Amino acid sequence: MTSQLPAFPRFVFTIAEPISLISGTIGAVVLPRYFITAQTPTPILSFPEQSLLVAQQLGNMYFLAFLLGLFVLHSTTEIKVVRSYLWALWLADIGHMAVTCRVLGWEESVNILRWNEMTWGNLGATGFLFAVRSLYFLGAFGRDGEDEEDKRGRKKTRAKKEL
Repeated sequence: MTSQLPAFPRFVFTIAEPISLISGTIGAVVLPRYFITAQTPTPILSFPEQSLLVAQQLGNMYFLAFLLGLFVLHSTTEIKVVRSYLWALWLADIGHMAVTCRVLGWEESVNILRWNEMTWGNLGATGFLFAVRSLYFLGAFGRDGEDEEDKRGRKKTRAKKEL
């Protein structure tokens, strides 16, 4: 299926994003204390122990997103399914960035010189993925698979752009 996506979004959605999701999984599950304390540019010095549970559960959700991406993008030949999956992620990107900005506040959210690696992940990487998804939906990378003719002049049908 991934061959039906234009080259750049295919690279981003099938290679770069899964690497990002596995990184989030490892950080939250293996290093939950660090994961919690680094959520803001000014480190959190103390937190309730229940935060460890929440961080590791979030890591599990990153892993779920990783698996869904692999399964959807590498198993379906239906561009409609892929586009629906990408729309869901596009909406989740908005929520992820909105929550991060609300908690950090305007000053911290726009001051990229003060961002730590977590803020770069929460705002920088998510913003990049949101931008690539937006440009993909706008057709900036070219069209998805479409009807082509084979050597004998018969139409070969590839998945058509939908949604």
